[in-house]
Amino acid sequence: MSTEEQLLEESAEDLFENAPCGYLSTALDGTVLKVNRTFESWTGFEREELIGQRRFQSLLAPGGRIYHETHYAPLLRMQGQVREIALEIVRADGSRLPVLVNSTLVKGSDGEPRLIRTTVFDASDRRRYEEELLRAQRQEREIAEQFQRSMLAGELPVSAEVEVAASYRPADNALEVGGDWYDAFWLSRHRIGLVVGDVVGRGIEAAATMGQLRSATRALASTGQPPPRLLEALDAYAVRHRVGFLTTVVYMELDLDSHELRFSCAGHLPPVLAPASEAAHLAWKGRSLPLGLGGRDEEARPEARCRLDPGSVILLYTDGLVERRRHSLDAGLERLVAEVESNRGEPPERLTSNLLHAFATSERQDDACAMALSLRG
Repeated sequence: MSTEEQLLEESAEDLFENAPCGYLSTALDGTVLKVNRTFESWTGFEREELIGQRRFQSLLAPGGRIYHETHYAPLLRMQGQVREIALEIVRADGSRLPVLVNSTLVKGSDGEPRLIRTTVFDASDRRRYEEELLRAQRQEREIAEQFQRSMLAGELPVSAEVEVAASYRPADNALEVGGDWYDAFWLSRHRIGLVVGDVVGRGIEAAATMGQLRSATRALASTGQPPPRLLEALDAYAVRHRVGFLTTVVYMELDLDSHELRFSCAGHLPPVLAPASEAAHLAWKGRSLPLGLGGRDEEARPEARCRLDPGSVILLYTDGLVERRRHSLDAGLERLVAEVESNRGEPPERLTSNLLHAFATSERQDDACAMALSLRG
């Protein structure tokens, strides 16, 4: 007899009893009326222990019983069926079986509900896969965080004339690190370079791209190129090596002898300047497109200049500090300026820490970075 003929001779009862899924019928209150052999073997309960003796919901773990009462049963009554509900069944020996449950409400000829038919699928392999995937994601995040911290580590410039400090906080709900970075370094005995950037994307790739662009920025700055030419060269580097597409970055140079500040922004949010004798404000000049969108000529990368007196404060930051889903960006920027103004007397370390605390909220979906420079009197 061929295999096909053998399959055709299988009885409906045998197909039911030995189906690759558990099957049970229950009354409307969940009392078990019928189960198949597969469900028995999976749960470890004998048929006599189930039929007329237990309710389906009583076989569930505590959280599943609550979900059954608050979601599963109401949805079944309203929709007539529920599909792929993830639950845990407590076996006879106390162990738990992860399952996916599909249920259908069966109605009689009068249209009234009569019973519930339920299929139960063993989700143990799926649960293990999800746990392994979660472990892999956590491991990737840890690697990226370590890499990111190593790239952001290092002493910031400090002297009798200037003090620089930065604060960084990862997103509240993200499983992966982002590509925010900051850096400050001496260009000469009396000149300081400042940079803050934001790479598109998350995870190890974004962290690696951040590292490349940060290193490239330092290398280009060491050649003495002014801010607009540095951004042109950084743009060319990003295009040539196919990294950092749409990265935003702001680069500044401060001369401590003349107190002249020169800066250019490639798609980045405007710095906040708090001159000693003026109110804090956004510096909107010197703006151009993010990296990777062209702009490698003198007109496409403009430069802004201003002179700062001792007592002035400069703040660079990333969009994760001020952007919120439920509020406009303009509102976030206005609040940032107000916070800088109210904290301008604080040292840079306290200023940046206060800003991250002031903007801390569960709505923040992106990393936040703030770097401040105070020009001492």
